[in-house]
Parts: sequence; C-alpha cells; structure tokens
Amino acid sequence: MLNIELFLIYLLVSILFIVAIRGLSRPNTALLSNRLGMTGMLLAIISTMFVLPEQNHILILIAIFAGALIGIMSAIKVKITALPQMVAVFNGLGGLSSTLVAFAQMKNMQTQYLDISLSVAIGTIAFMGSMIAYLKLQGNFAKILRKLPFHNVFNLALFIIMIFSWGNFLVYSTIDSLFYLMCFALLWSVAVTMPVGGADMPIVVSVLNACSGFAATAVGFSVSNVALIITGAIVGASGTILTFIMTKAINRSLLEVLFYNQTKDEVLKDIKDKTVRSASPEDAAFILENSSKIIIVPGFGMAASEAQFALKNMAFVLKNKYGASVKFAIHPVAGRMPGHMNVLLAEAGIDYEDVFEMDDINPEFRTADVAYVIGANDITNPAAKTLKTSPLYGMPVLDVYKAKTVFFVKRTLGTGYSKTDNPLFFADNTMMIFGDAKKVTENIVKDLEQG
Repeated sequence: MLNIELFLIYLLVSILFIVAIRGLSRPNTALLSNRLGMTGMLLAIISTMFVLPEQNHILILIAIFAGALIGIMSAIKVKITALPQMVAVFNGLGGLSSTLVAFAQMKNMQTQYLDISLSVAIGTIAFMGSMIAYLKLQGNFAKILRKLPFHNVFNLALFIIMIFSWGNFLVYSTIDSLFYLMCFALLWSVAVTMPVGGADMPIVVSVLNACSGFAATAVGFSVSNVALIITGAIVGASGTILTFIMTKAINRSLLEVLFYNQTKDEVLKDIKDKTVRSASPEDAAFILENSSKIIIVPGFGMAASEAQFALKNMAFVLKNKYGASVKFAIHPVAGRMPGHMNVLLAEAGIDYEDVFEMDDINPEFRTADVAYVIGANDITNPAAKTLKTSPLYGMPVLDVYKAKTVFFVKRTLGTGYSKTDNPLFFADNTMMIFGDAKKVTENIVKDLEQG
C-alpha cells in the first residue's frame, strides 16, 4: 500500500473517530456513532496490516482474535452497573499497550527517546491508575485509609524522583533507565489514585483516559503512525475537556479531587436537633397517584440496586394509568463514570426524550408535585447553595428541594462522598423511604397498579 493511500485511509479513520465522539454526546445518535467508531477502528487495523512485514501477520491475527474474544466475552458477561469498572480496565490496557510498544521500539534501537520515554511514563500511569480505579470501584479497597500522614509530601517526593529518572533516561538512554522510569511512574500512579474516593472516580477515570490518549500520541510519533498520533490526540483532548467539565460541575479543582484540600463542613450544627419524617412505599404510591408532575432523580443507589427497570415500570404506570408527566433529571457527576445514569436508563428502555440534563430540568422542580430521589445525595444537597463552609459550596446541584413533596429513597441517612450531611433529609417537604431502592420502587409500582 502506497504512503499516500495509507495516509488518506488514516485521515478517514480520524474523521470517523471525531464524528463518533461528537455523536456519543446525544442518546439519539449514540448507537450510530458507536458503529462509526467501530468502523474506523476496523479500517485502521486492516490498513495497518498491509504495511507490516508478512512474516508477522499470523502472530498479529492471533493477537487480534484473542483480543476480540476477550472483548466479546467481557461485553456479554459484564453487568451494566459494572460498566465503569470495564471502562477503567480497557482504558488501562490502552496505556499498557503504549508502554509495551515503546519498550519494543527501544529494544529495536530506535532513536526517538523523548517519544519513547513519554509513552512509557504516561502509559504506565494510565495503566496502573486505571487498575487501582477498577479495584476501588469494585469496593476492594473500601477498608484502606483514604489519606495517610504526609500523603501529599510522599506523592511530591515520588513525582520528583520520577522526573529525575526521566532525565536519567534521556541522558543515558538504556533499557535499565527506561525500566526505572516505568517503576517510579507506576508507584506514583498508585500513590495518587489510591486515596481518591469512589465517588470521585468519574473524574479520575477521565484524567486517566486522557493519559492513555496522550501516551498513544507519543508512541505514534515513535513508530511514525499518523493514525495513532491523531487518534491519541483526540482521546487525550476529549478526556481533558471532560475532566474540565466535570470538575467545574462539582466546583472543585483537579488538585482538590486528587489531594483532598477540603474545608470543614458545619452543616451538622443546623440539623443535629432535627428529625426525619419517614414514609412507606404505600404512602409514596398514594401521593404519586394523585400527582400530575413527577421528576425522578437517579443516583448511584439506583445502579447499585439495579432499580432502573423498576423505575421504568413506575414511570409507565404513572403516565398511562394516571396521566402524570414523568421526567428524569441527570446531574453531570451522578454515578461512577460520565453518563453512567444515562446508560442505565437507556438499558431499561426509558425514552431519551424523558431524560433531561441538570440545566434544562432545574427550573421545573418548583412546579413539580413530587421529586423522587433514588440513591442520590451530594448532587441534591441544598447546602451547596447556602453554606460557605461546606466542601460542596458553589457546586451546581439539582433543585429537588423546590418540589412540593420530596421522596428520598436510601438505605440509611449516610453521607455522600463529601462526608457532608444533607439538610434536605430533614426538610418539612421531605419524606425518607428507607430500604433497597429496587425493592422500594417495585413495592410502589405494585400499589400503583392495584390503586
């Protein structure tokens, strides 16, 4: 295949990836966009095969088959609630592949040492950080201290050592010095990612996604592959933009997310003498069937209990039997990865026209008869608007407190990732429904159907 032909194919691949990423931002175009992205990747693989030595084709085909088999089995077996974990793993594997290619280039005595070192350092950070993110999302590190004494000092020291090892490689350019760089990058990524709370993982995964993209760009320069350079840049840029959007959505900087520079919260002083009003599923069903406008707010509790199908049934009954208007409100950082709630609602077959982003739905809470909050916490906390000492202060939240009645479905009165008490639990218009979100919603649906 001629160089010009390969370049044009890679250009087409890049265009397909760009169009795919843009289309993934909307539910009605996500499916087509996903297929465009798959087509682009297939074109990239096939065209690359033509420029590789023929004696390697069998090994490459074996690797492709093995990777495809693992991908298919993972996609079939993984639960939709575990998608964040799968995304973290696949993202990490992308970083690992860049690291391995860089080492292969070094072994072949290639001379792009800057590109190779960046691929190894950034790729290792993406890989190990993503593995830690996976384990934390799985709950494997739940009992490990989130913050050790002198945590930030230790991280800074590791970072400085990693920079020195990078300089050492650029000076001596040996396999050993590259290996040391990889080891220190690995240790630093563990030290930084380990203390991050599970609820902050969407932001961390976005950062690591950007790292895997930039690692691919660096290795693309190393092997003179235009497709890798462009695609890596696209992934890196999109991950960076997404990180910026999400940190802005929670009104925290990336440094605060990674190093926990939070102010002390004092909201407990205002609510320590208050009590909550609890309700049963039967009480909720009675009020819901007499309501004309209902807004459902899903959070990670919905994902944990797999309550999305029960919510679909509840919305269906309220619409078709009682003629109510039912809408779903999504906060940008709800769940454990960007778009987590949207994916779960789409899996349940909920019409995307009934799903609204925070800025679009917030003005409607003041006219809603019921806000049904299922497993969300910090994203509905009104203290973010009023309490300057709260770590949530300034973070845009869903205005559920403005609804006539608020049903809050939770197992306990436990706080969210910010460790901030939610005064909404104690509000006069709030009724807590304690229990598993799926079972509570199913019981409400049963009463609605019998009503």
